[in-house]
Amino acid sequence: MPGLAGLSEPPRTAEDKEQLAGLRQIRGFLKVRTSYDVLPISYRLIMLDTALLVKASLNVMIQNGIVSAPLWDSRTSTFAGLITSHDYINVVQYYWQNPGALAQIDQFRLDALPEIEKAIGAEPMETISIHPDRPLYEACRRMLESRARRIPLVDIDDQTKRAMVVSVITQYRILKFIAVNVNSTYQLIKPLKMLNIGTFGDLATATMDTPVIDVIHMLVKKNISSVPIIDKNGILLNIFEAVDVITVIKGGIYDDLQITVGEALLKRPEDFAGIHTCSIWDHLGTILDTIRKSRVHRFIIVDPKGRLQGVLTLSDILTYILLEGEFPDEPLP
Repeated sequence: MPGLAGLSEPPRTAEDKEQLAGLRQIRGFLKVRTSYDVLPISYRLIMLDTALLVKASLNVMIQNGIVSAPLWDSRTSTFAGLITSHDYINVVQYYWQNPGALAQIDQFRLDALPEIEKAIGAEPMETISIHPDRPLYEACRRMLESRARRIPLVDIDDQTKRAMVVSVITQYRILKFIAVNVNSTYQLIKPLKMLNIGTFGDLATATMDTPVIDVIHMLVKKNISSVPIIDKNGILLNIFEAVDVITVIKGGIYDDLQITVGEALLKRPEDFAGIHTCSIWDHLGTILDTIRKSRVHRFIIVDPKGRLQGVLTLSDILTYILLEGEFPDEPLP
């Protein structure tokens, strides 16, 4: 197509060429595999009815060790979106703005979440979905365009002709699928320092003594999913994640948000995946290998002394893999 060549500079070094070749191998793989292929042989799916009380849904989340779930409207027998930890944060924000509404909040059902979003000016609940037979590349692109971290697979039942949720795939599951099945990840040899991905400036941070409600405000203000916890010297100690809010407000205890981060982290489940760190000199091949071996939600970038330098999210990684060296408006297959 005339003129396209001038929109992007060609690779200048052998390292650039190797990197781009690896990325294109991954993209080719994503275009020939379906979204259904990502699912493990055995899995469970927990769906929540929109008529369920928000308070009860918290207990379901905690008891089953999940941080998100598809919503089902039993009145219309339709898929109604996806509930995540950020929806519970919206409830916290609503209570904080309306402290006299605790009794009312206890009676809120999941179908009231859109009203809460509207009341506090929050972004609407995630409602994107994709058919299981569509290319995995398309699922990834839809996730990036909507800034969603997960996407439900929704099919049509042959008998009832109604939508049915097959499962939910996450950015972690997709990246692990790539790491396990694509050998060309070894070609991703350029260090993070040269890739211009991740967040390094104006990082939201907290200490072990910071009140949880202050951290929640940071999550909302910056639209992020975690806040690194550091000491007075900037050494990384831990991380407070949006999903930690679920355990803090377990049972509908919305007025216990002045506890410190240190106290809140003690409430974490025993199977917490831990913190994964990397340096600016690590390359994506190594990072994908870590994702292949461990359950990872993000990487905290530290210097050799353990001081916080930045945050690398799975969204950052997926965006780079899909778009680096390509045209963002490239048509989907």
